[in-house]
Amino acid sequence: MSHPSSITGELSNSKVAAVFTNESAARQAAQGVAAALSLGAAQVQVITPADAHPGRKLEPESRGIWRTIVVAHVKLGVAGIVVGLLAFAALYARGIPFIVNSSVAAALVMMFFGGVAGLMLGGLVSLRPDHDRYVQATRDAMAAGNTTVVVHAFSADQRHHAAELLRSNGGEVTSTL
Repeated sequence: MSHPSSITGELSNSKVAAVFTNESAARQAAQGVAAALSLGAAQVQVITPADAHPGRKLEPESRGIWRTIVVAHVKLGVAGIVVGLLAFAALYARGIPFIVNSSVAAALVMMFFGGVAGLMLGGLVSLRPDHDRYVQATRDAMAAGNTTVVVHAFSADQRHHAAELLRSNGGEVTSTL
């Protein structure tokens, strides 16, 4: 059983897409990967050009992006505030005159900017830039009439093994980080 990511709250942050020109080859590769890595049916999906809603197979977690957005912003915003306080403590310990003479104002300013930096980092995590290639490869395959096998791995190691297995079966592999 997998545990949610500490930053995004998602079960599967690692995803692999392998494009096949032949649907039957894709289905055989999907069954092979599922059997070799003991993956559940929800972890290995086949997306054909006829699928009306491929997004559900590409990003299937029921709580969706809103959970990722909230969890990432809250956790990274709080972490930013803590980093701001740590920076204040370090500057205060060094005896920087502005910090020592206006300690409350300096602490509030550093907490504010640390929090803003954390929220901005939360926004970057929420955008999931590592998923762009993965999603675009699947959409391009559908437009070309090809079939894609999608694997939702619970670890980087599982992602790596799935990519190697799909590649060895003739798939053109793209993965997230």
